[in-house]
Amino acid sequence: MRGASAAVSLSRVSLPTRQQSAQQARHPEGVSEEEFRAAMTRLAGGVVLVTAHDPEDGPHGAAAGMTATAFLSVSLDPPLVLVSVRTGSRMDELLERQPLWAASLLAEGQRAIAGRFAMKGRLSDRLLFTEVPHEVGSISGAPLVEGALAAVECRTEQRVPAGDHTLVVARVLATTLRPVTGGPLTYYQGSYRRLG
Repeated sequence: MRGASAAVSLSRVSLPTRQQSAQQARHPEGVSEEEFRAAMTRLAGGVVLVTAHDPEDGPHGAAAGMTATAFLSVSLDPPLVLVSVRTGSRMDELLERQPLWAASLLAEGQRAIAGRFAMKGRLSDRLLFTEVPHEVGSISGAPLVEGALAAVECRTEQRVPAGDHTLVVARVLATTLRPVTGGPLTYYQGSYRRLG
């Protein structure tokens, strides 16, 4: 009797198909980096320039910047935003010791600015900012890009490790709104684009 009931129990177990077995063998913990990247390039995102003043760079400090597409509003009350920065990057290291920073929401005509601050092996940020019209935020001391659709000045409230990135959650302390003459700069399928 025991043998018969065991046989019945085993017959009810659903076995994976060959295709499922092959996928599990190829990606035991989920999708590959290439598959994930290919899927995420189909998600359009706004482009911001994250900036901060580095007081330890030179005798008077210097501005630092990073192009980001992983930037979003988190909460209205209190006003919170989130930006994702690569762990161990210059901006990650700076935002770990400098709680005040800013983000300029780039307009469609500011593709060159986004590209310059996203390049690997680029010129120093000090030189790049000499070519980017900006004002200094009164609260953050960070550059606010002229011609951007808006800018927010922030203070970090929380840092959350997330894989190879750090999620920086910050309270918005001030906003700068400018007249809108065009749309936002977006990033889609690996390139900067206009909306629409």
